[in-house]
Amino acid sequence: MIEEMEKDDRVFLMGEEVGHYQGAYKVSEGMLEKFGPRRVIDTPIAENGFAGVGVGAAMVGLRPIIEFMTWNFSAVAFDQILNSAAKMRQMSGGQFNCPIVFRGPNASARQVGSQHSHAMEHFYAHVPGLKVVAPAFPADAKGLMKAAIRDDNPVLFMESETLYSLKGDLPDDLDTIPMGKAQIVREGTDCTIVAYSRMTHVALEAAAALEKKGVSVEIVDLRSIRPLDEDMIVQSVRKTHRCVVVHEGWPYGGVGAEVSDRVQRLAFDFLDAPVLRVTTLDVPMPYNAKLEQLCMPQPDRVVAAVERTVGRGRAA
Repeated sequence: MIEEMEKDDRVFLMGEEVGHYQGAYKVSEGMLEKFGPRRVIDTPIAENGFAGVGVGAAMVGLRPIIEFMTWNFSAVAFDQILNSAAKMRQMSGGQFNCPIVFRGPNASARQVGSQHSHAMEHFYAHVPGLKVVAPAFPADAKGLMKAAIRDDNPVLFMESETLYSLKGDLPDDLDTIPMGKAQIVREGTDCTIVAYSRMTHVALEAAAALEKKGVSVEIVDLRSIRPLDEDMIVQSVRKTHRCVVVHEGWPYGGVGAEVSDRVQRLAFDFLDAPVLRVTTLDVPMPYNAKLEQLCMPQPDRVVAAVERTVGRGRAA
């Protein structure tokens, strides 16, 4: 964000506690001192209000970054995202763009209760006019954020709260990473696992356990949910002939259902087993720590699903 704000004075950050408190998770640390209160703007606890201010600013040529302290709170601003940001270009006949980034931590944290544990990406991926991004690694987070800020469309940037402490190398020449381009983070031959955000790391743990059992897993990290890189998914499934989708949202109508539909339509003749999904259980998230972990996808559930597709073990 700092690099893009240095390059383009139309870019500004606005949200709860982004300035003097330097971000609820210190993401905006030092930015108020560097850019001042006109470009790093603290807001009241009024998501619908400041989301709407951001949409209006984007319509007149600025490039806002709107931070929700958590994507759970974006439910209060859903009208602005759904009915204003997503539809502005079409409803104005192309007279107005809406170059805005909505960002913040998404999905579960640790014992924050059912009202603060929603994986919100599938709600927004359902909406035409929005782009939805969910990186799993630091370099992807940087490259995709730079691409999102420069994009002339509204982009929703889903940051896993549990990945903020993750560290990784950043290439010196890293600039933008295009949205809609997945990556293979582990090559394999027996089954494809499709995941994104924190679930990519759960998939990697499962793959390591499966390797000890003689099962070779390929992992496709989506990075971007809408647009979706269906070509890479299909290419991998044609290679492995099996697919398991892992995501942190609920199962009904989730991202896994969309991926499963595309795999069965575009790679049906290559499938040797049904596409399986591993998701958060179809209940509000419990507060109890053990029940919370039981609800969320864990490596052992992913292992069980893969073993089922290759003819070993029982269902997850």
